[in-house]
Amino acid sequence: MKREQNTKLVIGIVLMVSFLAVLVAIFLPLFGGDNALNTLDNLYNSISKGSAYYVPKVLQQIESHPATAVSLSLDYKQAEVGARAAALLEKAGATVAGRGTEIQVQGDLPSILKACAADADSAYHGRGAEIEARYGLAAEPALHAWWSTLSAIERDLTKQKLFADARLVHSVQTKAVECAYNYYGIEASKISERWGVVLLSLAFYVLYTVWYGYAILYLFEGLGMRLSH
Repeated sequence: MKREQNTKLVIGIVLMVSFLAVLVAIFLPLFGGDNALNTLDNLYNSISKGSAYYVPKVLQQIESHPATAVSLSLDYKQAEVGARAAALLEKAGATVAGRGTEIQVQGDLPSILKACAADADSAYHGRGAEIEARYGLAAEPALHAWWSTLSAIERDLTKQKLFADARLVHSVQTKAVECAYNYYGIEASKISERWGVVLLSLAFYVLYTVWYGYAILYLFEGLGMRLSH
């Protein structure tokens, strides 16, 4: 009985030490100067981007929406964002009064949203230079300003009880701008092109979890601890 317990203790120690050794290796820059976690995170972001392109559907929604003249009062938390938003809106054909944290906007809602969707499309495909050429702004600050603007527009439209317009604005914000911002700089790929790496990473995850579980089990049993009921 004592020999069996000692054997389990040795097995538990070997499993735990090897588990920790692999854990250290996971955080070492062994994959082109990056660690395994970041490499896999980039892989899954790349795969998910390949199935998160909604701009064409959003544009169809905008096209089918009737021309709508809107008069909006938009609030921003930061004056800098408000100034960027004013430049974006003016470029989209809207009339903008005021600067800073509060601006007043008049214009055609679908035209504003088309300009926003066009910027989202450019950013999604990594064409940030197009956005910079339009506004003199880098892609990420421009998209952030669009996101803040759409939030403010949705709030104001809801106050005016223009709910159909508000829903369209929300759709553009979540399906076009957010996706473009979150995936900016990431190259899209299909899971069919990377299925081998995906299966290997999932198999390793399952194995590594079981590995740790058995290490704990054998350590506890080797130390004479047992679960009972």
